[in-house]
Amino acid sequence: MSRWSRRRRVLVVIALALILLLSAYPVSLRLQYVGEPAADTRTRNNDALWLGHAWVDGRKTAADVTALAQQLNGTGIRDLYVHTGPLEHDGSLPLAKVSPKASWFVAAMRTAAPDVRLQAWLGDVVQPGKDPGMDLDDSAVRTRVAASAKAVLAQGFQGIHYDFEPVKSGSKGFLAVLDATRALGAPLSVAAAQIDPLWQLHRIPIDKWWSQEYFGEVARRVDQIAVMSYDTAMPLDSLYGGYVAKQTKLALEVTPASTDLLMGLPAYWESNPSHWGHAETVEAAVRGARLGLGDSDRQNFGLAMYVDFTATPANWAAYRDGWCTAP
Repeated sequence: MSRWSRRRRVLVVIALALILLLSAYPVSLRLQYVGEPAADTRTRNNDALWLGHAWVDGRKTAADVTALAQQLNGTGIRDLYVHTGPLEHDGSLPLAKVSPKASWFVAAMRTAAPDVRLQAWLGDVVQPGKDPGMDLDDSAVRTRVAASAKAVLAQGFQGIHYDFEPVKSGSKGFLAVLDATRALGAPLSVAAAQIDPLWQLHRIPIDKWWSQEYFGEVARRVDQIAVMSYDTAMPLDSLYGGYVAKQTKLALEVTPASTDLLMGLPAYWESNPSHWGHAETVEAAVRGARLGLGDSDRQNFGLAMYVDFTATPANWAAYRDGWCTAP
């Protein structure tokens, strides 16, 4: 047999193996979505909601605050991630320009919903995935990020919520900025990338996934980690729900007992190759998270809805009925 023939046979075998792997993957996700969630997989009152920038720039009124507080009644939402950035690429934050009404909003919400914790949502696009973007490997940038976090805490926020994207799996700069911020002594949370759904997928140079090991490293440095479990390219709700179930299981395996774990809910509509709106629904995400939680009695687990200004009454109903209503 010639060298080329042997090489061709090897290539054919590799191609067939890839085809079988890719064919088996959706089947495995569908199986994750089979069955009924356990009856006690309901809110543990550790849920969250991402809020847009309108709450701190002057567009919202006292009536809006009252309506928001009423919207939260009867849910398990404890944390609000309030968009207070974005940070500049050098890590600085012009507060007077970006969030002139932040202190007003914090005071108003503490009166309207005193049991809800308000976290300042800060972030930016980061290098090397985005250029221009923030360089988290630059110690001077990290120092300014921590200073910006300290400044928003002075506005009255009770915690810091970071959303840097896309953070490369294994980034030491990201871990360092978490350490620097943790030193401020306030609750710290992060919006986290998804975990490798297939072996070594995080090595593909698109910075979409983290290794499970790196996810655990991040989780050990924060008080709360919220998985951005959307934009998955899943074309069917059963596959998307299975994907969320699998992500929930993977995250539970490496998130310390002392760290709150939340799974994201896609309360927005898009229809494109990375996010099929008919498939990525709040209903499927809730059911998937419940199936992934299984019989775990972990109390510091929750769901996080993204985002308030796109969430519809149907999204809220799916969250309430699927997660907050007792069976």
